[in-house]
Amino acid sequence: MNFRFSRYDLRLKHTFTIARGARNVSPVVILELEHEGIVGYGEAAPSARYGESVDSVAAFLSRVDVARFDNPFQLESVLSYVDGLSNGDTAAKAAIDLALHDWIGRKLGIPLHQYWGLDKSKTPLTSFTIGIDTPQVIEEKVQEAEAYPILKIKLGGENDEEIIRTIRRITKKTLRVDANEGWKVKEQAVEKIKWLEQEGVEFVEQPMPASDLDGTAWTRERVTMPLIADENSLRLHDVPKLRGVFDGINIKLMKCTGLREAVRMIHAAKACGLKVMMGCMIESSVAISAAAQLSPLIEYADLDGNVLITNDPFDGVRSLDGRLALSDRPGIGVERNI
Repeated sequence: MNFRFSRYDLRLKHTFTIARGARNVSPVVILELEHEGIVGYGEAAPSARYGESVDSVAAFLSRVDVARFDNPFQLESVLSYVDGLSNGDTAAKAAIDLALHDWIGRKLGIPLHQYWGLDKSKTPLTSFTIGIDTPQVIEEKVQEAEAYPILKIKLGGENDEEIIRTIRRITKKTLRVDANEGWKVKEQAVEKIKWLEQEGVEFVEQPMPASDLDGTAWTRERVTMPLIADENSLRLHDVPKLRGVFDGINIKLMKCTGLREAVRMIHAAKACGLKVMMGCMIESSVAISAAAQLSPLIEYADLDGNVLITNDPFDGVRSLDGRLALSDRPGIGVERNI
């Protein structure tokens, strides 16, 4: 068993702006794990928010020796070994996790949703993300998202109300808001959320900094809109701490080290009475298709990273009228375009 990896720059259709910054290109690392002539694909989409870069991913992967294991079916042993190599590097670890799962599905000749016994007809609608921008560009983005009945709006900047008013002038679609820790003061968060309640927003994701869990709990007591944890919801050990503070969690493969941990987080969240969203970074169809395999288990999906780019190197999961459509391709369900 061996793997190889390389950098790939995903080009965005529009400048993607959130409360923490903006970008036009999002570099990822594509990994190919080979054994018995079968190749499984993985992806790392590193985030500076979590201390990762393509260079740190490459450095971590260079330390991994999967040849010490007999085959990918030793999934638990391989991933326990990989996770034990460092305390962070979650996106790098996710690349290996995805490739192992993809290989297993390809070897068995079945998609992962079938491997887990899930009903592919029970996938949720996925939202389409609209980053912080000018009213003119916001209008263009809303028009591009015509096929999606749910829009996820990035806020946390200086023109939050302008963005929502612009969108509400042209559509009555369901809106979800992600503040990306952008509201630093709890009183401000309450004021913003109460205004959003009047605009028919379904829920708000990560209104305040992850470091201010007490402030978030204070905020939740004063609003009726559900709050979803993102930057507070990284790995399995975070889930119990969020009960009573948030109403749900956003699981991202790049934050939690991959599908193995994501499955555990889903079941832990449900045991804690928390709803579950599967989210993403800017990713190719590799990581998006992998996350989509778990989507019959969840309430909310925000798996649109691959439709925000112009040069996806893979063909994978698609959406039909906004609903994730899982195929019967084996593994994570992708084929190379390039």
